[in-house]
Amino acid sequence: MDPVSALGALLADPRYEVAPTAGVLDAPDEFLRDLPAGATVTVTAAPSRGLGVTVAVAEELAARGFAAVPHLAARSVRDRGELAEHLDRLAAAGVREVFVVGGDAREPAGDLPDGLALLRAMEDLDRRPPRAGVPSYPDGHHRIADDVLWADLRVKQFHADYTVTQLCFDADLVGRFAGEARRRGIDLPVIAGVPGVVDAARLLRLSVRIGVADAVRFARSHRSTAGGLLRGGRHTPDELVQGLAATGCDLAGLHLFTFNQIEPTVRWLSEARRTAA
Repeated sequence: MDPVSALGALLADPRYEVAPTAGVLDAPDEFLRDLPAGATVTVTAAPSRGLGVTVAVAEELAARGFAAVPHLAARSVRDRGELAEHLDRLAAAGVREVFVVGGDAREPAGDLPDGLALLRAMEDLDRRPPRAGVPSYPDGHHRIADDVLWADLRVKQFHADYTVTQLCFDADLVGRFAGEARRRGIDLPVIAGVPGVVDAARLLRLSVRIGVADAVRFARSHRSTAGGLLRGGRHTPDELVQGLAATGCDLAGLHLFTFNQIEPTVRWLSEARRTAA
């Protein structure tokens, strides 16, 4: 596929990621008003909030006609009974897809230490939704060795339907990851995770949180963008998305990390589509 066609395909039907902050449930009309009707919206999970909040936001999204995709964090689940309750609530709300992660909790709350354990538990409980996604890490993981990440993804492909690459600013690196996955016999569709339009402070904080080396590498390889961020500007996805289209790698779509700044990201997408048409 040529770069122009590839760009159009990437922009066609992206996923939007939101965090389940108090404002989402307290004022859903205001928070969700800028999302395109029927969009796929993923809801993150955080140890401090608990999975119940993630599930509640997914229920709200589903009730409003969105394709809700809650993140289920294995290390936040106390036991299989709690997992079954969450899955039953989601099924009753019409949620047909989940995104399974290990989670950020330092210690597991129960006997599910990682995403693979949770995937298998859903199957054991006979409550697996029709679709399940898992994360992948083109830029590595600051606490997990690369060989472990590849081994896990190779096994997870038998329990999942796709993978979303986690925060990465390097299009070539994402392309090499997608190619390496195929060489390793991993056939999961790869959806590229891309930061949306976001202010400097949020993006830099997250870049540092996922590993100082990642943030330093980003600053060195994207000096003009990093300089703009440090001066208080905004990051836009144009350069990264165009780079992804130019790599010619086999990507199944875009996953936009909105950091709850939905309106500017949606506006950027509309403008990018017009430019690519």
